[in-house]
Amino acid sequence: MAYVTDKIDDKIVELLQYGGVGLLPTDTIYGLSGLALDEQAVRRIDKLKGRDSNKPFIVLISNIKMLDLLSISLNQVEAVKPYWPGALSVIFPAPAAPGWLQRGTGSLAVRLPDNRKLRDLITQIGPLISTSANIKGAELAASADEAQEIFRGQLDFYVDFGELDNQPSTLAAVKNGKLKVIRPGAVKIK
Repeated sequence: MAYVTDKIDDKIVELLQYGGVGLLPTDTIYGLSGLALDEQAVRRIDKLKGRDSNKPFIVLISNIKMLDLLSISLNQVEAVKPYWPGALSVIFPAPAAPGWLQRGTGSLAVRLPDNRKLRDLITQIGPLISTSANIKGAELAASADEAQEIFRGQLDFYVDFGELDNQPSTLAAVKNGKLKVIRPGAVKIK
């Protein structure tokens, strides 16, 4: 039986620390989440989504120093600082990141979310994978109830913050010290 709650509490921390996978609200939409540095959790999310095995997930961090844990050079973040924390996911070169995380792309998409409770959780347990709460190609779950219908008991927990109908994050890459938008979203890049 999945754990359902309306807050990020000690039980959510425990479930994630032991490889659990579940639904977490972000600063944009609900995401399927698990520890980014737990290979089994990442593979489980991949299977739940029915996702292409060469497509990396977005990794959520709580501060810029966490990029070190992902084998991302801190000298690449200057262009990102005006937008973080916020709904901007940035693709960074990360050839030394675990293969199961960067999936042969040599890069990782990372976001520093503008959700204090989520950042506090990440500070406590480490970077999290976040991917839209849906099966590949299907509509996004805008609520925990919708996610429960989609995943039918396959998740360990659901954190219910009501309906979220925000835009997904903007996806960009750093090129020559500037941000290049790859997928428009919640943040407008100047």
